[in-house]
Amino acid sequence: MRCYEDEGSWNLSFSGAGFLGLYHVGVTRCFRERAPRLLQGARRIYGSSSGALNAVSIIADQSLDFCCSNLLGMVKHLEQLSLGIFHPAFAPIEHIRQQLQESLPPNIHILASQRLGISMTRWSDGRNFIVTNFATRNEVIQALICTVYFPFYCGIIPPEFRGERYIDGALSNHLPFSDSPSTITVSPFHGTVDICPQSTSANIHELNAFNASLQISTKNFFLGFSCLISPNSEVAADNCRQGYLDALRFLERRGLTKEPVLWMLVSKEPPAPADGSQDTGHNRGQEGGLSLNWTVPNVLVKDVPNFEQLSPELEAALQKACTRDASTWARFCRSRPGRALTYLLLPCTLPFEYIYFRGKRLVAWLPDMPADVWWMQGVLQSLAAEIYTRSKDQLLRLVSLPVTSPLQPGAAPLVDLAKDPRPPHQA
Repeated sequence: MRCYEDEGSWNLSFSGAGFLGLYHVGVTRCFRERAPRLLQGARRIYGSSSGALNAVSIIADQSLDFCCSNLLGMVKHLEQLSLGIFHPAFAPIEHIRQQLQESLPPNIHILASQRLGISMTRWSDGRNFIVTNFATRNEVIQALICTVYFPFYCGIIPPEFRGERYIDGALSNHLPFSDSPSTITVSPFHGTVDICPQSTSANIHELNAFNASLQISTKNFFLGFSCLISPNSEVAADNCRQGYLDALRFLERRGLTKEPVLWMLVSKEPPAPADGSQDTGHNRGQEGGLSLNWTVPNVLVKDVPNFEQLSPELEAALQKACTRDASTWARFCRSRPGRALTYLLLPCTLPFEYIYFRGKRLVAWLPDMPADVWWMQGVLQSLAAEIYTRSKDQLLRLVSLPVTSPLQPGAAPLVDLAKDPRPPHQA
């Protein structure tokens, strides 16, 4: 395609996805295997929320095993908690911060400056900001923490970045620069972006919110639910595989692959051109790819019985990340009797777990406590002043209202009984 000939003439944008972030990992893996030039030659890589985590993994060139084990590790950890995301041991921000501290290289701020764009929402006014310059490694980590911080789900006090408080970037800009024709957009939701699951619903209505266009369908509703309520590890792995298939469909539709891989997955016969003519090779892509006239089928994960033939590295990484502890005690805890026993003992164990994990968070919060308390005090003072001002304005309006209303057109005149001696029924 001509639009991908000049290096640096296109961008990549990954939407917020929550626990569906493995979809972005599958898309990235497909690009690395079949079109690495799209990653290497991109001018800038944008991301919101978990999409920003995938974007920084591309910049840092992190391994596939780490990306899969990082996200699936959190999913498996939630599976072990009796109350899921409501358990006091669930601390997503602490987990993400620890992973970033351990995995990002020391010069990530140099690699990310002018190449990585992180979308954040300013807490005070809800305005969106995209950060592209980073002075230190800690600024990169703090910006990533801000963009994944969903208010009240991850905590009460938003994180700070350069003296301002920011929250999840998807709440103001779900898909950065999605309206730019030079941006390759990626989203795990059914919609109109470049790489997304192709919907089979007949509903044509769309919801335009947070700079994103999403199809109104039951599938998108359940996908949105899965963003906050973690699915099991097998479902999360299938989301990664579907991302790989959708990215491959995008590449084939634009003639950036050498053979019709998706068609061979669903049919043993070679595909016929969409216009009924034979391919002469004149319409092939710049890289010798598939003709743009070929019809590209929509392939789902269930249509691929052996995904290892399509991407052995991705399938091996997913299988490794999904492997559970095989010890006797771990198998018993996952069994029905073990889970039943866990719920029966919950009234006894939950208070101790709550005290332990909350105390652990409190100790970790001590260095940031003065700044957070000062910020919270300012917020409460501003809120009290706003309530006082509005209440005062309402009372002044009530006091200044006239005692008698002006005459309406066609209404009978009022009679002053003190000047008219007639009874009211005669007046």
